[in-house]
Amino acid sequence: MKVFVTRRIPQVGLDLLQKECEVKVNPHERVLTRQELIDGVKEADGLLCLLTDTIDKEVMDANPKLKIISNYAVGYNNIDVEEATRRGIMVTNTPGVLTDTTADLTWAILMCVARRIVEADRFTRQGKFKQWSPMLFLGSDVHHSTLGIVGFGRIGRAVARRARGFEMKVLYTDVRRAPEKVEEELEAKFVFLDELLSSSDFVSLHAPLLPTTYHLIGEKELRRMKRTAFLINAARGPLVDEKALVRALKEGWIAGAALDVYENEPELTPGLAELDNVVLVPHIGSASIATREKMATMAATNLLAGLKGEVPPNLVNREVLKQS
Repeated sequence: MKVFVTRRIPQVGLDLLQKECEVKVNPHERVLTRQELIDGVKEADGLLCLLTDTIDKEVMDANPKLKIISNYAVGYNNIDVEEATRRGIMVTNTPGVLTDTTADLTWAILMCVARRIVEADRFTRQGKFKQWSPMLFLGSDVHHSTLGIVGFGRIGRAVARRARGFEMKVLYTDVRRAPEKVEEELEAKFVFLDELLSSSDFVSLHAPLLPTTYHLIGEKELRRMKRTAFLINAARGPLVDEKALVRALKEGWIAGAALDVYENEPELTPGLAELDNVVLVPHIGSASIATREKMATMAATNLLAGLKGEVPPNLVNREVLKQS
């Protein structure tokens, strides 16, 4: 069986594949060009790809014999799943494994922007710290404030669970209300988006990217937030209209933002990088050694199962089974 891997993943995943398959891995430490991606797929029975790879009709046309597409990610909006299903190609992802790690990262960047950690670090490294001052880098308290969570799935709930340690009031919104026992356990209150935005000191995004959530946070929503509030996005970049966000940060509609993902990733919206009231990190929500290795293992296991004619543990398009 031949497998094409579009970017080097942790060795534990490659080892699993190489035991049973002929494996070709992208040799470059960069995203493949469109033509490189198509050429790599041509001879493969299975494809292991990343969110940075757009797997559409053109890519699938390159190899009518492709059996399975294993995405090294929880999300799979980079894959035309409907087209894959039509062709009888299985699509898989790696859910659950990065929940706690991404929740940790959410809290890391939330704390950084609230307490101005990046600014203070840069100030200290530049030799500007001469003495303690009562007005030096005054930030915002996290404890006993209100956290608004947009999207109350696995990661949103994990973020809420951590908020209890800060004795925060937790509000959440989602297309479906969580079970009462979950609300009680996490001490979280369901509200609609408008109320969440106007009431929260921190608004943390954990919704999937869908046509209905594209630019979920735009000018109207940013203006509805408190001037002292912070926006956190560790979900998907296009949830936020970044041009509106830059204006909000420059003009003081909100106090600050912390971003792990970007609307036109890896490009930053002009003006964003120059602002001190935003923390910017390069899509590292799942970037712990243990989590990335687990993702590699899951992606490889999914791929091998599909190639052997078995049902992969994390099959996204179960409709494809009806075609067998």
